[in-house]
Amino acid sequence: MIARLSFIFLLLVGGSAGLPAQSQKVDWRTIAPGVEHAEIRRNGANGDLWAINALRVDLAQVRLDVVHALDAAVGLETVSSIAQRRDAVAAINGGYFRTTGTFRGDSTGTLQIDRTLLSEPDRARAAVGFVRTSAGATQLIFGHVTWDAAIDAGGKKRALDGINRPRGADEMVMFTPAFHQTTLTDASGTEIVVRRGRVVEVREQAGSTPIPADGFVLSAKGAARDWAREHLKRRAKVKVSAALKPADDAAASSAAQSAATKASAKNPWATAEDVVGGGPRIVTAGRVDITLDREKVQPSFSTTRHPRTAIASLPGNKALLVVVDGRQPALSVGMSLDELARLMIELGAVEAINLDGGGSSTMTIDGKVVNHPSDVTGERPVSDAILVLPATRRPG
Repeated sequence: MIARLSFIFLLLVGGSAGLPAQSQKVDWRTIAPGVEHAEIRRNGANGDLWAINALRVDLAQVRLDVVHALDAAVGLETVSSIAQRRDAVAAINGGYFRTTGTFRGDSTGTLQIDRTLLSEPDRARAAVGFVRTSAGATQLIFGHVTWDAAIDAGGKKRALDGINRPRGADEMVMFTPAFHQTTLTDASGTEIVVRRGRVVEVREQAGSTPIPADGFVLSAKGAARDWAREHLKRRAKVKVSAALKPADDAAASSAAQSAATKASAKNPWATAEDVVGGGPRIVTAGRVDITLDREKVQPSFSTTRHPRTAIASLPGNKALLVVVDGRQPALSVGMSLDELARLMIELGAVEAINLDGGGSSTMTIDGKVVNHPSDVTGERPVSDAILVLPATRRPG
């Protein structure tokens, strides 16, 4: 059971000026070995209210794992349900996702779980990677991520446009066994079934093709379909090359780098077991750094106060997970990204990114929701969650 937490009432500088420059006392309470929780209440000078829940975790004592709803690449599930079935100490919601349609629950940004890529980066937006050390501890890496992927059919190469998502005009998208039993596509394209590196079937005007456990399906339309018809004929040999890579000029920064990460400094994402995309980045090297333009994020998304979820690295190989309630004036108005960044820095953040927010913003402890989600219907089902687990135990 969670000990009752006292509220802390601190003064905010009113309006959009954000948080005070100097840090103020926060009451951290230990809820499990290596896990501390703080419930923070603040009053603004103009009557605004803020309700904040924060987790401070020691990555030498706990591990952070990413789990998708229903353990598939599509589908939705509440954070509390995911946390309960994995017996997590605590959890927060993760990245952005499709909320409606056949692909409901499909991630719309980078998502990798247990080294299996479920969704490619969106516009090279910010992501957080979870690297496992030889001792079993977790280390975090932050940065902007891109994806290089190509199909090679007998020496003829073509870029792969996406993975496990709806195909667009003139696109070729790969569907893997981790996605679903079938591609869930409509019948307007051509779908190529590949098993053990060889084309075994070409389906014209086909959709919802079964995905083989020992291969994948390539779904093509428009110019991509023309290329597929020419080069991906039955019995053709097929190779796929794909890798997450840093979009930044320099290697992605991290609170601490393992020997494996240092050895792969040009591409630290190659060492990550799990990766969750969000965006934009909000803190770099302990300073406010909101990368709106490079991530093609609308300015209003930054300046409007919303419920927010964020993740950060702290000194000493610790992590910070924060949920800010919003859209409930009597409880909490939410934060702009500048206010969120300043809050994260006040709580010790070195690097931080914004995750999915709004009605998705949820934090659970012992499987119970501890914040106040903004949807009138209560906790919103989401696509994935970041779980806090004992370092010696894997999820599942």
